[in-house]
Amino acid sequence: MSLQPSDLLRGGQFPPAPSASPKRRFRVARATCRASSQRGPLFRDADFADLYSRSRATRVLPSATGARDGDAVHAEPDSRLLGIPFAPLAGWSPGAGRATTHSRSPKPSPRHVSNFEKRPLGAILTGDGTQFRVWAPVADDVTLVLDGSEGDDARSERLDMEPAGAGYFERFVDGLGPGARYRFDLGEAPEPFPDPAGRFQPEGVHGPSEVIDPSSYDWQTPDWGGVAQENLVFYELHVGAFTPEGTFDAAREKLGFLKDLGVTAVELMPVGAFPGTRNWGYDPAAFFAPDRTYGRPADLQHFVDAAHAEGLAVFLDVVYNHFGPDGAYAGAFAPFFTDKHETPWGQAVNLDDTHSEGVRHFFISNALYWLEEFRFDGLRLDATNALVDDSDPHFLEEMAVRVGEAFPDQKRYLIAEDDRNARHLIDPRGGSGKAGRPDEEGSFPEGRAGYGLDGVWADDFHHQVRNLTAGDDLFYFADFTDTTAAEIAETLRQGWFYTGQYAPNFGKERGTTTEGLAPERFVVCIQNHDQVGNRPAGARLTEDISMPLYRAATAVLLFAPELPLLFMGQEWAASTPFQFFTDHHEELGKLVSEGRKEEFAEFAELTSGQVPDPQAESTFERSILRWDEFDDMPHAGMLAFYRDLLHLRPELPPAGPHGDREGERFHVEAHGDHGLALRRGEHVLLAALANGQTLPRPAGADVVLHSEDPAYTASGRELRFPDEGRSVRFERPGALVVRG
Repeated sequence: MSLQPSDLLRGGQFPPAPSASPKRRFRVARATCRASSQRGPLFRDADFADLYSRSRATRVLPSATGARDGDAVHAEPDSRLLGIPFAPLAGWSPGAGRATTHSRSPKPSPRHVSNFEKRPLGAILTGDGTQFRVWAPVADDVTLVLDGSEGDDARSERLDMEPAGAGYFERFVDGLGPGARYRFDLGEAPEPFPDPAGRFQPEGVHGPSEVIDPSSYDWQTPDWGGVAQENLVFYELHVGAFTPEGTFDAAREKLGFLKDLGVTAVELMPVGAFPGTRNWGYDPAAFFAPDRTYGRPADLQHFVDAAHAEGLAVFLDVVYNHFGPDGAYAGAFAPFFTDKHETPWGQAVNLDDTHSEGVRHFFISNALYWLEEFRFDGLRLDATNALVDDSDPHFLEEMAVRVGEAFPDQKRYLIAEDDRNARHLIDPRGGSGKAGRPDEEGSFPEGRAGYGLDGVWADDFHHQVRNLTAGDDLFYFADFTDTTAAEIAETLRQGWFYTGQYAPNFGKERGTTTEGLAPERFVVCIQNHDQVGNRPAGARLTEDISMPLYRAATAVLLFAPELPLLFMGQEWAASTPFQFFTDHHEELGKLVSEGRKEEFAEFAELTSGQVPDPQAESTFERSILRWDEFDDMPHAGMLAFYRDLLHLRPELPPAGPHGDREGERFHVEAHGDHGLALRRGEHVLLAALANGQTLPRPAGADVVLHSEDPAYTASGRELRFPDEGRSVRFERPGALVVRG
């Protein structure tokens, strides 16, 4: 079996804590161990309470961890297992005990209290000082603690903040400028905390926040007009592993390469500050602060500016569905979680319970912050299926509205990652206002509109390609067993395959119709960070299939009417894996490492006994791209193949909405179980996804590109045209593009 399951946890299961039922098995919380958003049958993350309650020495903060009244805990004041210092609990003393909630309840706040422009969070520079604002409804009072700075204007003092209503506290400090470092003291905690909306964490997620002047960067592309949605071709990268230096500046030096490659949009995996020096980014701790290991905020602004100068859009992956297990101090200030809903990470982020207005404001402010201060062209919203919200409007709809209001003259894209194949995410809001609530299948009552997001990751295509080419059939791949070319053709027509059919692994009917939706609303791939990195050894697709078959699958991807996404290095068939890596402190790191081993131990046939230690620095180092390897075959040939296909793509006309695609602009048909013919205007792609395929050749068509050309492979095969030239014979997998 070639599958190495993408939805295995990045961490793992653990023996039950002494106070827990012996039948209960715990799992490390979130991103450290985050499962793919795909719903597999075997693996789920647990909420923070699980990790807290099973720890031998833990500082416990129920409002941050999801621990409920009466949960068994063991806490000692010097432990930093999760990096969130002990916050006031009624009757707490070191040792084993029961968690209780704060002795005082957060002050109630109205459902709609804040104007996003009038209540900016964090440290905001004004003409003559700095305005500080923090949302802390759990506190009776908040003290601003100035920790000094590295500059000449070091100030160390404590200043009382003023209540501003709805749980907000404010303080203006005259004469305080960029570089000042600060924290907030909530009164009963043993030490001050960094700002949940701090713009930079120069000493890491546990240190003080730094006042940043976003206007200090001199933008060189003020007239940047963006990239039309139908022209987007995404290139997903991890800043730390993209170059040996692992910085924004080093990544900026590669933008010319990406421009020459032919992609039109760079998509950064999350860059928010994380614990340690290496991380995928899905352990969100400081949501507003670019991580210090990548550079300072101005370096990220420079990266975006330089990309725009090359004609490249820039997207950022953001995580709003959970917090990381170390250094996520926002939960010390406010009730960011709710018992109303469960998610793959345990308790849901509080989007519809008491005090949810402040939570929604925090995350929507964060989205606007990245789009405004860094001029990102769009955001990829991680695992939106885990953003559970029974209120109206839904959090995602409200975000779409706020972003649209903030950028009336230039489009900012919001792209969801979601495994439900639910069209309400991308249906327009319409003139009637609120979208209402979808049913269990994701459909709206007749006459209701959607959330108004711009696009969605559609993984059915990836899963079909993996099944057809590599034989993957475990976990969610079981819903794509025995995939045929005809089924892939149907997905290319629709955007996703499941439009309401029963999905065995999903356990129910899955998906909605895509009738009337344009193909550019769907993002498709044959590799991405999840589908590569969540395999035990981070193996790329080229580890499991031949280069000729990989070229054929690539041609189908880049000829698809949907928006293609590449994962860094796939354009030259990189030899480097992309493995799951972390740099947690010793106690948490040990749990993550042991848990990942134990999880994969149940599937030895998938791992060959090799499960890299996430905490080992060598695991990260193996994942760094080797920029010298594409000088030689087979990497040089693969890079040339990608470049030629990507430079051909702008000549292909848009396909038009589903239901109106069959015609001159787009047509796809299957030939046998492994042959595909795709027409995009004057161009036709013939793809053989197995050995020994014969496909019809359009009459009078001229050859534009052949995957077996010597420019692409040192072992190419000559074209054969049987039936007096009316057919094309592929002795091994391949692709042919003709015109006419």
